[in-house]
Amino acid sequence: MLALRAVLGRCLAGPARSGAAVLGSGAGAACTPFIQTPRCYARPVRRRKDIPSHLDDLPPTMLKKDYANVPIVNSVDDVVKRLLSLEMASQKEKMKVKIQQLVEKVRRSPSDDGSFEVQVAVLTAKIRTYEEHLQRHPKDKNNRRRMLMAIDRRKKLLSYLRRVRYDVFENTCKQLDIQYTLPPPYSRRITKRWLVKKAFCIKVFQEAQKLKAAERLKQRSERQARERAAKEKQAQGEGTAV
Repeated sequence: MLALRAVLGRCLAGPARSGAAVLGSGAGAACTPFIQTPRCYARPVRRRKDIPSHLDDLPPTMLKKDYANVPIVNSVDDVVKRLLSLEMASQKEKMKVKIQQLVEKVRRSPSDDGSFEVQVAVLTAKIRTYEEHLQRHPKDKNNRRRMLMAIDRRKKLLSYLRRVRYDVFENTCKQLDIQYTLPPPYSRRITKRWLVKKAFCIKVFQEAQKLKAAERLKQRSERQARERAAKEKQAQGEGTAV
């Protein structure tokens, strides 16, 4: 009975001692398996890189695209002009102005809005915007996919211009500052399976040529025999006529 009371006393005194150890010193808390002090690590400060943008050459005093040709804008207050300028514009509105500038360099006429050169100019502005965005957010897979699709589309348009109108192709690349590289020649990866398949195909082709050669030789001999018989018959007919 006395032993049982001693065991119960130790069990009840255990949590109290652990709590006292936690409040008293950190060494006791480190020794207890149930109560541990939280570890606080300082997060490193991420500094944003100053990435140059292709929209930096746009002057901040330039008006937005929707208000550039409005005549009443010249008579409004300076505060209103500032609100309607690119200084207060969003990225989307700046992109409209940049696309318009690139299109003006390569368009064929003032009413040209859908030629191959104009499509290349629009895709070029979008591709450069995607590149800047991916430099800041390299894990954005959705925009990376869109950028690759735009690059593929522009490559097809440029290859068509290079094939059909080479002077327009050169002018477009020069005006839009595009570096066009020729596609690499087709090269197939040589594997053991491909080599075996190629050797088998060559063997089948040679056997087929042998069979065809024998068939051609047989047809040739039959044709020569028919021609010889026709000549003999004709010669016999001429002899009997004489």
